[in-house]
Amino acid sequence: MSSGLTSLKKRRRVQVMWLTMTSIALVLVMLWFLPDDSFQFFRSPSEVTEAPPPPNERFRIGGLVEEGSLVRGQGEQISFLVTDGGASVHVVYTGLLPDLFEEGQGMVAQGNYVNGRFEAVEILAKHDETYMPSEVVDALKEQGVYQAPDGTAETN
Repeated sequence: MSSGLTSLKKRRRVQVMWLTMTSIALVLVMLWFLPDDSFQFFRSPSEVTEAPPPPNERFRIGGLVEEGSLVRGQGEQISFLVTDGGASVHVVYTGLLPDLFEEGQGMVAQGNYVNGRFEAVEILAKHDETYMPSEVVDALKEQGVYQAPDGTAETN
């Protein structure tokens, strides 16, 4: 009687392992065939100026909108500089900016770095006076220029 029970347990264990391995393989195959722009990496302005990415690579850049750099062009075209305190990158964007977008505030843009400027397809701004994306906070802390919401300087 017990040999039949152990045989059943062994069979179930093999079935569970087979199902698990098949599921993992299926997920890996799906990840392999995802388009390259499905994986977007964050870069600070310093990282972009030190090692410019290829023009076909879509990524996110974030930092503070540099004071006095916002220029509104014809129609919906906007250009400005984004900085992390160590370097600045020229950003161009055509479209409507978020209501909370302004100079001196944190932002994240998604797009491509082409011919020495970042061509944004999407701009994300802070949610309120205390919010800043964690990637931007980390980049600013790395440069030693992060200001906490209460106005105190913080470093790593």
